[in-house]
Amino acid sequence: MLNKYARAFFTRVLTPFASFLIRRGVSPDTVTLLGTAGVVAGALVFYPMGEFFWGTVVITLFVFSDLVDGNMARQLGRSSRWGAFLDSTLDRVADGAIFGGFALWYAGGGDDIVLCAVSIFCLASGQVVSYTKARGESIGLPVAVNGLVERAERLVISLTLAGLAGLHKFGVPGIQYLLPVALWIVAVGSLVTLIQRVVTVRRESAEAEEAAAEPGADSDAADSGAAEADVAGENSRQQGSEAAK
Repeated sequence: MLNKYARAFFTRVLTPFASFLIRRGVSPDTVTLLGTAGVVAGALVFYPMGEFFWGTVVITLFVFSDLVDGNMARQLGRSSRWGAFLDSTLDRVADGAIFGGFALWYAGGGDDIVLCAVSIFCLASGQVVSYTKARGESIGLPVAVNGLVERAERLVISLTLAGLAGLHKFGVPGIQYLLPVALWIVAVGSLVTLIQRVVTVRRESAEAEEAAAEPGADSDAADSGAAEADVAGENSRQQGSEAAK
């Protein structure tokens, strides 16, 4: 949902910064690696200590690398399957660190076994939601529904409310309860999205099987396969990243 609109907006905003990095000789892969390292450090250093405000500030500074690296690749004409693979893989690492940081807090100083379990569920369900789309597209099914909560929604909800919850240490009363609210929203939303995508893939699979059983389907499939082979090398870093959201 947010991916469709927010990505285009922030891509335009970050284009000058991407151009600046290119002029300084920085590669897109370097931005991807440094961005992920920053997110992981912010999540696993600050969140387990209950420092949600400062942790979110650090993570936010690095999380936009996911847009900067793709922007740089397009400007350089270096969009590649390797770049898409690296980007999508490290996105999963970053997401795992964020929700892992929440789980570590609730397993320790936060002392709440239920919210620790919810945090772990958010971590696992987010990974599976991304996998369903990537796996569906890898077997030729387009997964035509994005679902209620994609990666963008998971990050916006969890980081925004975690950052606000961190203001409790600055004397803002009652605001610490926003983080549990965020975790429950992400958990339920991710479950709904997972169901949406599984149902969609099941329907698309049945439709594909019915189409294959129709007369003349073999020749049509051969023509389609040849066309796909001609354009396979044109996949961009952004397209690869979108397949794993």
